Formats: sequence, C-alpha cells, structure tokens
Amino acid sequence: MEPVVTVGLDGSPESLAAAHWAADEAEKQGLTLRLLHAWPLLAPEPTSIPAEVDQNYWAKRLVHTARAELQARHPGLSVVGNLVADDAQEALLQAASDSAMLVLGSRGLESVESYFLGDVSMPVAARAERPVVLVRTTARGKGAPPSSVSRVVVALKLHGASDDLHGSSDDLLDFAFQAAAARGLPLVAVHGRSVPLHARVPWGVDHGITEEIKQDAHQRLSQTLRPWHEKYPQVEATDSMRLASPAKAVVEAAEGAALLVVGRRRHGPGRAPHLGPVAQAAIHHGRCPVAVVPHD
Repeated sequence: MEPVVTVGLDGSPESLAAAHWAADEAEKQGLTLRLLHAWPLLAPEPTSIPAEVDQNYWAKRLVHTARAELQARHPGLSVVGNLVADDAQEALLQAASDSAMLVLGSRGLESVESYFLGDVSMPVAARAERPVVLVRTTARGKGAPPSSVSRVVVALKLHGASDDLHGSSDDLLDFAFQAAAARGLPLVAVHGRSVPLHARVPWGVDHGITEEIKQDAHQRLSQTLRPWHEKYPQVEATDSMRLASPAKAVVEAAEGAALLVVGRRRHGPGRAPHLGPVAQAAIHHGRCPVAVVPHD
C-alpha cells in the first residue's frame, strides 16, 4: 500500500493534539492520514445492528468525531479510520511498518497516564522500524507550535577516541532536512559534550582546552552537514556545539523549536530495544514535537 501518516487515537487530549499535528504533516507530504484506534475487546463487525447495542459504538464514535474535525480543517486531505482488535502496542508497531511515520500523543513526565501514553508510546518509539513522532498538547490545544517557532533541531552525537559520528546519521539527517524543507525553516544540528576532567581547573575550566574541543566538534559537524547542504540547498543549516551533557544540550536547544529530531539505534537479534538518554530526555522534557528516527 502507499505510505500513510498514522496517528494513534485513544480519546485523550494528547492523542487529539497528535492527530492535528499528523494532519498538518500528511497535508505537507501529500499523504493519506490514518486514524488508528486499537482495542482488544472490539467485537466482530455485524452486518446490521442498532447503535444502542453496538459494542463498538464508542470506538467508532471516537474515530468518526476526530475524522470529521480534521477534515473540516483540511478539506482536501484524505483521512481514513482504522479500528483494530489488538493490543495497542502491537497494533501500532504493525501500523508503523507501512507508514511514512507514526504519530502519538505524549505527556512528558506528568503523572496522569492514558491508553497510548507511558506504557505504550515509549516501547513503540523504541521498537518501531519507522520514525515515531511524539506530540504534546499546547496552550492552543491542537498540538500546533507557537507562532515564534523558527527552526528544526536535530541531535547529533560524537563519541569515542576518534570522535567519529555515532553510527550512520543518514536516516536521521534526511528526515530532519526533509522536515525543515517542508516547513521552510532553518535547521540546527546540536551536539553536546560535558566538560572533560582534564579541562577542569581550580578556578573553573581551562578555556584553551574547551575552545579546542568546540572547534574540533564544529569542524566534524560541518563535514557531516556538507553533503546535506548540497542535497537540500533551500535549507539554511548550521551547527551548534554546547559544553553540557548531550541530553541537556539538546533539550535546551529545542526550546521554541517546531520539531526536535533524535536518533535511536536499530537493535540486532538478542538485544533488547531501548531508547538512549538523549531520546528519553527529549521525550520527557522537550516541549515541542519529538521525532525518534531509527538508524543503523
């Protein structure tokens, strides 16, 4: 089937915010929007039954109401509903496999949980083979970013003795540049690194060492971004190196952004899927939508 943008619905404000964000994204990409509601107790669809005795009435109403609201705001958008009699996590992972992206609601670290949040959204983001975008509600209630939004932020990681880029960044950067191009926004590639012990001195830090670290990181980030400048000449892309933990640097850099893009390593056989500290910090503390992109 043709790729779609799939959003998980559970009736919470967060999932509805995700649906509005997903509708905007599907419209930008010219894709169909699929509204997915998974409930293990869905009954087999009868040929004819009155609404008052239809066991699936509320599930149908949830999807129908969201679809009507989204099509009123996006009259040219193709929106389809999908009710699945399955565990939410498994249904979402299956849907993600044939989607351009999967979009879910997120409450960050707030205490209240809903069907798709906490127990479902984090494992799905850790296991899905396609990008998963987690959207929080805003003061405007539709998941739309504030009018001051000015950029897309992507987290890049350097590590090891040779400071090579962590894994392959192609999928991550392609997603981030496409997102920036679709929005007509600049892209900022952020790298954070804690001040090393050898740079610490009794009165603070050795600025000679920290400047050397910054220049080295800037050079490597610039080399990484160069081919993407050529592929997406319409995107103004810059890099930012911050002397802070990678998680803190990324969350701070994403304040007020339209989208934060973070990577997640694909896991081979025998390795339990998980999200790294940067992705977890972004999901828990980021205020803007967070895209978790799997890469090799």
